[in-house]
Amino acid sequence: MPAALDLVIEEPSSGFCGAVVGCAADAVHLEDRHGRIRVFPLTMTFVLEGHPVRLTRPRPVRPDPRTLRSASGSTVRSDHRATVALASRIYVEGIHDAELVEKVWGHDLRIEGVVVEPPHGIDDLPTVVADFAPARDRRLGVLVDHLMPGSKESRIAARVTGSHVLVAGHPHVDIWQAVRPEVLGIRAWPAVPCGRPWKDGVCARLGWGPDTGAAWQQILGRVSSYSDLDPALLARVEELIDLVTAQG
Repeated sequence: MPAALDLVIEEPSSGFCGAVVGCAADAVHLEDRHGRIRVFPLTMTFVLEGHPVRLTRPRPVRPDPRTLRSASGSTVRSDHRATVALASRIYVEGIHDAELVEKVWGHDLRIEGVVVEPPHGIDDLPTVVADFAPARDRRLGVLVDHLMPGSKESRIAARVTGSHVLVAGHPHVDIWQAVRPEVLGIRAWPAVPCGRPWKDGVCARLGWGPDTGAAWQQILGRVSSYSDLDPALLARVEELIDLVTAQG
């Protein structure tokens, strides 16, 4: 069944029910009645009116000018006024992470009053979390690169995760890798030998020159919506947004 916009379906394992607001090559975005958006693999089995269904990517259609979508796939609220910033925060590892989150989820974050800050690395995360003093009305979400079982990052995450703190991570070495390579006109992100700074190695192997800041701006400039990103990152960011905007 085509994943048509506004089709209401349920993901049975989580019980999340919502309308389709976007569909990429291998992921579908659902928005529930509270405005929360979740991303699910397109290959999953969903439930429609009590019956299991498999979704397919619909054929491209000309967008309805009356229904504008943000870069994250959510409905644009043109009549929205500025929202006072929440006490809760989302921390990301660095400025590149913050810029990518802003480009894709900026509209949603401004609607909710969520501030994204880069503490620049996670080695000092236990101290950062303690200084933040998480509480029921002051939640903290942290987006981490390369959060793999047994890694240094996973051990640090385990030390700080609690009822008011969620550390969510993607498997990539760096946020650059969360951009789908075909968006940049390359077949795959190159392998970089251990011991060499990853971004420097990528720039050298792709012939982008030594300026990693300029390279990042080229990468960021190619990103126009959530469909340009790896679903693994999409799901993690939206989990963090759900955490810091939850009521009660």
